[in-house]
Amino acid sequence: MAKHNAINHKKNWENLGEKTGSSLLRVRKILMIERIVLIVFLLSLGVLFLPWKQTIPGRGKVTALRPQDRPQTIQNQIGGRIEGWFVSEGQEVKKGDTILLISETSQSYFDPQLSERLQEQLEAKRGSEQAAAQKMTATQAQIGALNRGLQFQLISAENKVQQSINYVQSDSADLVAVKQLFRVSQARLERYEQGFKDGLFSLTDIETRRLNVQNDQAKLIAQENKLNSSKQGLLNARIELDNIRAKYQESLAKAQSDMGSALSGKASAQGDIAKLRNEIANVGFRQGLYAVRAPQDGYIIKTLKAGLGENIKDGESIATLQPKNPLVAAEIYVDAMDVPLIENNKNVRVQFEGWPSVQFSGWPSVAVGTFAGQVFSTDRAASADGKYRVLVRQMTPVPANDEPWPTQLRQGSGVFGRVILNSVPVWYEIWRQLNGFPPSLEREPKEEKN
Repeated sequence: MAKHNAINHKKNWENLGEKTGSSLLRVRKILMIERIVLIVFLLSLGVLFLPWKQTIPGRGKVTALRPQDRPQTIQNQIGGRIEGWFVSEGQEVKKGDTILLISETSQSYFDPQLSERLQEQLEAKRGSEQAAAQKMTATQAQIGALNRGLQFQLISAENKVQQSINYVQSDSADLVAVKQLFRVSQARLERYEQGFKDGLFSLTDIETRRLNVQNDQAKLIAQENKLNSSKQGLLNARIELDNIRAKYQESLAKAQSDMGSALSGKASAQGDIAKLRNEIANVGFRQGLYAVRAPQDGYIIKTLKAGLGENIKDGESIATLQPKNPLVAAEIYVDAMDVPLIENNKNVRVQFEGWPSVQFSGWPSVAVGTFAGQVFSTDRAASADGKYRVLVRQMTPVPANDEPWPTQLRQGSGVFGRVILNSVPVWYEIWRQLNGFPPSLEREPKEEKN
């Protein structure tokens, strides 16, 4: 019995020990969890006060910074028939290399000796120009001769007019004298007739005086006729002077008309000569356009026409060329709310598709596989989806802890970028994101000068 009690007592002590050990282990686990929670809380609290770089995300694609570096279509300037291709897709070409050769399809240029024909027409027109110039010279000489002849005729006619004027003046003076003599004769006759009545004069004296009066009257009539003839001569001289001037004006008008005709013929010939020169130059230049050449160094991405013997129109695209060694850039699209915060030369972290990377939004310095960039420009107008395009170029010079952008980049490949803004605490960024506020702004952006 005593032995049985001792065994039971020993089992009770063992059970009590096991219970006590379990309790102590549970207490230790609780303390461990409390410490872990406290550490996690303290770490979380500390993380909330860590600096956080605010960023503006955007997605887009790789492009070229300069327009001449972007893919372009090669066009033929004239229409024609495809005679042969000298490139294949993916081939590298140099500036001036022949891409396509075409032949003529316009009937106006079928003549193989078109340039010689046009040259002959040009020589003929030059002959016409020389003939018109000679006619102008002859007409000018004719006008000069008319002017000199007119001067002589005018001097002669004006002298006749002046002579006639002198005759009229002389005859007028003579007429006045004859009239005075006639009046004196009449007065004498009246006195003699009165004296004859009084018996002072004889009939013979009266008849003599009457005869003298008749003679003086005849002289008066003759002088009047002479004056009228002088006046008629003056009128004829003036008419002759006017006729000379009229005939000169008629001859001069005809000569000037001939001069105008010659000048018009010369101008027409000169116009035809210029037109023919233009056609000759166009023919020569057109013949140089039969070979479509590469405008710059690059790679033929895709040919847009195929086969031989196919007709193509002028200005039609025949191939796409990717310029060699382009100045690569990235275009990313951001929300309109973030556009006022983006300034030129702002730092950007760029991530290209196809390059493994790990990017941390708030700590760009610890990102892996990203590249440094700078904001080059921001569009003034939104795109079709309401976002704004931001053009990003490679940062120059490349920072010491960064690598230059990959040379294997292809235009059109995807890109993701973050525009770096100010540093704020983590708790502020979380609060901003929860409330949908834009990133903070310490100062007003500078106005860009054009």
